[in-house]
Amino acid sequence: MTNQCKVGILFIGACFLIFSFHAQDMKWRGKSVDFSHGKLMVSENKRFLVFEDGMPFFYLGDTAWELFHRLNKEETETYLENRREKGFTVIQAVILGAECDGLNTPNAEGEKPLIDNDPTKINEAYFRHVDWVIKKAEEKGLFIGLVPTWGDKWNKKWGFGPEIFTPENAASYGEILGKRYKDSPNIIWIIGGDRPIEKDEHRKIIRAMASGLRQGDGGAHLITFHPPGGRGSAEYFHEEEWLDFNMRQNGHTPNFTGSYENTLKDYNRTPTKPVMDGEPLYEDHPIEFNAERNGHSVSVDVRRPLYWDLFSGAFGHTYGHHSVWQMWQPGRDPINFPLLPWYEAVDQPGA
Repeated sequence: MTNQCKVGILFIGACFLIFSFHAQDMKWRGKSVDFSHGKLMVSENKRFLVFEDGMPFFYLGDTAWELFHRLNKEETETYLENRREKGFTVIQAVILGAECDGLNTPNAEGEKPLIDNDPTKINEAYFRHVDWVIKKAEEKGLFIGLVPTWGDKWNKKWGFGPEIFTPENAASYGEILGKRYKDSPNIIWIIGGDRPIEKDEHRKIIRAMASGLRQGDGGAHLITFHPPGGRGSAEYFHEEEWLDFNMRQNGHTPNFTGSYENTLKDYNRTPTKPVMDGEPLYEDHPIEFNAERNGHSVSVDVRRPLYWDLFSGAFGHTYGHHSVWQMWQPGRDPINFPLLPWYEAVDQPGA
């Protein structure tokens, strides 16, 4: 090998090492979001979200449905710090837990959310933990996409349930939450929770909860609806005044044509409302919920939806990981074959 070749190889190696060290130092140092710009609102052209002073806002979400229910304070801080460093701006989490018996299985501190499963009687000890998480997220500049309840509590199509909501107590529960968090600058309300509107009673419950939230927080926060797989909030509530922006769940499939183009269809609806995908295909997720037949998704599978959605006019995007949404770890019942613990999954390449 000539000296010139040796020098060239050494130069390339040095460049690689410099780049590697630099990449390790590329973590974001500050808060993810600066809340000093005022209230979050819909832009004048109805396409985006902006702050009160006109500063643009990009919704980069992470799906952490079981955050309040399964993590203790130390674990919560570890998770939130990881997402702050990576530049996420919104953490989507559920008060009355998602697919993990959120009503009758206590949280990490041994507390259940409601007294006698009555939405008008909240357990203060449980909600003090929710308060703490929301405040900790605020300190790190993170919005909480706050889901008041998972959908099996008003439409037990599948899951644990039980169904506990009526239009009357949904309005009361919404007002309780609205009043409790009206002064928190980092809340975006996401009602629904992965279940369809199948009868008039369901529609009345959702409308009542939205009305209660508005009554409680005085309109301080935006509201959207998290639909079931392959659907969008626009199918159910597009023309309703309380729905500030449309959220889609384009689903856990790699078959993008026929699914992700629905973002564009919602973008073109009238009246004009912002749209985003709040639950695309998760990383390391059983494709179409069948791991044995289809295997698990990989990082390239979760990047494609981001491009499909954003180039279709979405104002933001949500990432998800199959272990992180359920905060799975050894010793905890797994849901549909997670591959690794949540505290390792937070650093998967898709994130």
